[in-house]
Amino acid sequence: MQTITILGVNGRIGQEVAKAFVGAKWRVIGMGRGNRVKLEGVEFFEGDVNFPDQTKQAIAEADVVFNALNLPYDKWDKGRAEALLSRVLDAMKGSGKTLMFPGNIYNYAASEHVITPDTLQKPEKEKGEIRKRMEEMLARASVAGDIQTLIIRTGDFFAPGAEGTGFDMIMMRDIKKGVLQYPGALSLYHSWAYLPDVAEVYVKIAQVRQEFAQFESFHFTGHFATGLQMIEAMQAALPQKAKLKAFPWGLLRFLGLFMSLMREVVKMKYLWDVPQRLEDKKLEALLGQDFGTPFDVAVAKTTRSYLS
Repeated sequence: MQTITILGVNGRIGQEVAKAFVGAKWRVIGMGRGNRVKLEGVEFFEGDVNFPDQTKQAIAEADVVFNALNLPYDKWDKGRAEALLSRVLDAMKGSGKTLMFPGNIYNYAASEHVITPDTLQKPEKEKGEIRKRMEEMLARASVAGDIQTLIIRTGDFFAPGAEGTGFDMIMMRDIKKGVLQYPGALSLYHSWAYLPDVAEVYVKIAQVRQEFAQFESFHFTGHFATGLQMIEAMQAALPQKAKLKAFPWGLLRFLGLFMSLMREVVKMKYLWDVPQRLEDKKLEALLGQDFGTPFDVAVAKTTRSYLS
């Protein structure tokens, strides 16, 4: 039986990936500061990545390590995001294990409308520069032979009950008042990734990891939908039609004068103003033509999860 250790198992992506690997009959070890979610089939390891010996112990028997660790959105700067990754790399140094790492679109210029693994990384904002530096750290560790790195890049996450996403924090935030909000133009496309599908992508890649280079990235297309397509799918899942309002970016800008989190969200507004599609023929061939949950089904399940 193959073993994966998930660092940050309590987070939204950590939970989904854990469930997917349990379903694939892997041994799953989940590391966290507390066993908050108590996932069935997961061996919980209480530990903190800030203590190297604890991380080393958590990954000791793992063939694959998934880094689901992340800092609050307004705490990436001042080298903190890089320092967090560095602690993981220090724990894995010389192990030869596979590290799976979640990537995003931040690394690329807004002018890039189709993004493949070969697209040159030219970040628009500081967060993109941070993510680019982190991936460069992973590349150096891989070239040194310490680890194999497999990056899975996706659009914005959504899933039933997931917290801290554009879906629940923006579009559904006033649903109990009968209101939907959309943060961009309804005619523009946006890249979305349904988390249960993303988790299955990790499983499929991990199962054939020996076929890949020491450092590789994969781009999961997920769902590329216009704002109108998203809103129509959400409306179809509601018991009664909601009012549609524009998202109050002006209010967020004002709040950003006092709240660092709002300030950081506003900085990334451009992502809602440009269509950026992820493409990867290599990954598409691995997944097969019918992979993934249909868009309407995924949106309906997610929408209904926030109604209670």
